[in-house]
Amino acid sequence: MTRTAITSPNAPEPAGPYSHGVVAAGIVAVAGQVGIDPTTGKLVGDDVTSQTRQAIKNLEAVLLAAGSSLDDVIRIGVFLTEVDDFAAMNEVYAQAVPAPHPARTTVYVGLPPGYVVEVDALAVVAP
Repeated sequence: MTRTAITSPNAPEPAGPYSHGVVAAGIVAVAGQVGIDPTTGKLVGDDVTSQTRQAIKNLEAVLLAAGSSLDDVIRIGVFLTEVDDFAAMNEVYAQAVPAPHPARTTVYVGLPPGYVVEVDALAVVAP
């Protein structure tokens, strides 16, 4: 099986030894994206609404670099630091991710200080 690493200048630089995404067998796996503005390298705010919007923009940038899009996503993982942020995240998500909505898992985790949400995805890549 061939794996192809994907990078996008429109997503923040990876913070470790991983790719923005990897394409294999017609699927792109997108690494977790956070609310960092790729032009400034800074978090867009301290609230879940602004960070979720930016994380989804970053996710979309990687999908587009892979030849995919939000319309092609089959699974999304959402990682939140606070249970109380679910409703606000879900509102942004519902507006940003087109129907029919992909399968989704939301879990509560510890992220670095200031980060309140992270989003990853699996999507189909057009042949």
